[in-house]
Amino acid sequence: MELQNFTTSVNTPPILLFSWVDYVLFVLMLCVSTLIGIYYGCFGSKQSTTEEYLHGGKSMKTFPIAMSLTASHLSGITLLGIPAEVYLHGTQYWICPISAIILMSSIVYVYLPVFYKLQLVSGYEYLKIRFDHSIRTLASLLFILATLLYVPIVIYVPSLAFTQVSGIELYQICPVICLVCIFYTTLGGLQAVVLSDTLQFIITLGTMITVIIMGTYSAGGFVAVWEKAASKDRIEFFNMNLNPTERTTFWTIVFGMTATWISNLGVNPSSIQRFLAVPSYEAAKRSVLIFGLATIVTKSFSCFTGLIMFAKYSDCDPISTGSIKRSDQLLPYYVLDVAGNLSGLPGLFIAGVFSTALSTMSTSINTLAGTIYEDFIRSRMPTDTSEKTASNIMKLIAVITGLISVALVFIVEKLGGVLEVSLSLHGITAGPLLGLFTLGMLFPSANTKGALYGGVGSTILTSILVGGAQFYSVKGNIKHSNKPLSVEGCDNVTSIFDVFTTALPPEEASEKPYVIFLISFYFFTLIGALLVLIIGLPVSWMTENERDEPVNLDLISPVVYRFLPETRQSHDKLSMRYQTVEKALTNIVTVENEGEKVIMNGINKESKEDK
Repeated sequence: MELQNFTTSVNTPPILLFSWVDYVLFVLMLCVSTLIGIYYGCFGSKQSTTEEYLHGGKSMKTFPIAMSLTASHLSGITLLGIPAEVYLHGTQYWICPISAIILMSSIVYVYLPVFYKLQLVSGYEYLKIRFDHSIRTLASLLFILATLLYVPIVIYVPSLAFTQVSGIELYQICPVICLVCIFYTTLGGLQAVVLSDTLQFIITLGTMITVIIMGTYSAGGFVAVWEKAASKDRIEFFNMNLNPTERTTFWTIVFGMTATWISNLGVNPSSIQRFLAVPSYEAAKRSVLIFGLATIVTKSFSCFTGLIMFAKYSDCDPISTGSIKRSDQLLPYYVLDVAGNLSGLPGLFIAGVFSTALSTMSTSINTLAGTIYEDFIRSRMPTDTSEKTASNIMKLIAVITGLISVALVFIVEKLGGVLEVSLSLHGITAGPLLGLFTLGMLFPSANTKGALYGGVGSTILTSILVGGAQFYSVKGNIKHSNKPLSVEGCDNVTSIFDVFTTALPPEEASEKPYVIFLISFYFFTLIGALLVLIIGLPVSWMTENERDEPVNLDLISPVVYRFLPETRQSHDKLSMRYQTVEKALTNIVTVENEGEKVIMNGINKESKEDK
């Protein structure tokens, strides 16, 4: 680890930077991902068909798929954001395992049975079959917009962290990282994405555990970490305040985060694409279970990392002293500070942080290419278009969308509060999408007009909600206070810093926002989904037509079968039919066995008479 002092008007702690070993390991990680893409693109099956490119030929194993899902979910925003969240706001986020359990149950029992039964290339193709082409187009446009806005933020946040520990400018590192990801995703398809995700996740998890062990040891053990956090008001699990305007409560995590995760993983085309890449439905369910457990473990590790960072800096906050500019840089700074004496470990960890971002980007590009081709291009192609041509078109789409993401990174750089902006923008698109799938799978009475009015109405109203909240936040009318921070233990800190910085209440705003714009951003996705149902169901009932054909049961989630009398009767009849057939087959077998016995007895009798 190298130390470099920068002369400023305030005496701040030295800035921590990479050593050459860290750079070597960081570059090595990128080279491995590139080689994986070259192997699958040039020496494997070469991803010459859409089935191979999007679903890996349906021969993927359960564990790599689960690890790929976990790595995709563990983005750079999550890996850096959760420790900072706990450091600044306490442990309320740590009840997210409850959300993970609800997520697993929802995927296995509500959404996955429908998707796996239909075996659709694009998850949004379901909306076309369930409603019509207009609903599929609406969903696809929302997904494309969400992806193009989200991927640049995913890349920007770890790039900002890398800039902190290397001194390399953001505009220099972002294009290199993105081009590597575009290369191996385009060339290798899903197989390269899954294998790269698995490798990157294992390395990231290993470095996380190493940092946690070292940090816990340096802080004096688990009990010391916990007591230090408790003494400064960081331990909080059951804030049961029902006020939706409070930033983080038990309800914002259990309900708000659950809706966000279901949208990201239960109905998102990226996740569906992986679930369909395994050879059986049982394997898909096992991948969900492994993924859920891995998510609980990684989220818990990230939360505890926030506590050990607070134990380290509880008396000398690096944000207050100016050692770092943003809370997103806390974890990279801590890793260099605590593990810098182990050459290569900081570089490996930062490589892991970038790997999670690459995983999210590669997943999004791969799925986005399939969605754009299936939903907007395939129907306009000649009927005799070969699979190889379709695969090449999707690869070209992957390159174009990847380059657009690279360009948008530099626009994101000009924005403020990227983490909250990303969650807010996510609510605009993810909420309506979750609502459309839920409307189609859980409510057989829903029709196309209901879905259209619900989807469009939800998008408009959620956009107003998010836009208003962001407008007032930029103006400074909406502020969220942090838990107490301190610099009383710092050396050479001048009077420009208060010795103890308490959590100050928000300042009186000159223009008080409407209460609706004060709602916690954790609820945005849930609100968007509920608006689809609130608008869509009444419209469906009002526009119901007796000539409408009943919905095919394959398009309805099995959890609602029991509430449909005609379904129960058909299932009972089917069961009786199976019992009748089984009984008939049993009788046939019995008759055949008896006949064989008679024949054998006759043969034996004739043999005895001959003797």
